[in-house]
Amino acid sequence: MNSALVKIEAKSATAIGQLIELEDDARQLLNEAQTPAAYIQLLQDKKLFADAIRFLAMALPKREAVWWACVAARNMMARDIQPQELATLSAAEAWVYQPTEENRRQAMAYAEAAEFKTASSWAATAAFWSAGSMTPPDAPVVPPAPDLTAKAVTGAVLLAAAGADPEKIDEVYSRMLAMGLDIAQGGKGT
Repeated sequence: MNSALVKIEAKSATAIGQLIELEDDARQLLNEAQTPAAYIQLLQDKKLFADAIRFLAMALPKREAVWWACVAARNMMARDIQPQELATLSAAEAWVYQPTEENRRQAMAYAEAAEFKTASSWAATAAFWSAGSMTPPDAPVVPPAPDLTAKAVTGAVLLAAAGADPEKIDEVYSRMLAMGLDIAQGGKGT
């Protein structure tokens, strides 16, 4: 893996690891000397894919993390996708392209309509939880917790992978991580 994850500002894996919940096996592998790239590679080598996804979702800047959720959701969509799910994903992507308050709130409206049941609805939720207030525009401001975007991105990526053939799930997780790592390297997630 190329260690030039230019989009990740943290130099130490522990700086990110202390911000998220990790399974015990993953937490035991974390040490101060590791770079984020080295830690992600170690998690992949140990097949601790959910922790690697969770870690990368927190490590990426919020906009890039939401883009990863969108890329993962779109990559795993069935050919006979429902129009509502496609519209929900498009709303999340619109926020990535133009992270305005209007697009952020529109993404949440689509996520709510999808009842948070799909990868695209969690990508849209991640966009909403990226900034601003979680309350209606005329209510007092309640900012989202700093880790909510990462939690929604993790949900989107894991849900996108959930439809894969169980015998190929490790391969799918690896592909999802490769998309996220490409984004971390400044790519488009392809």
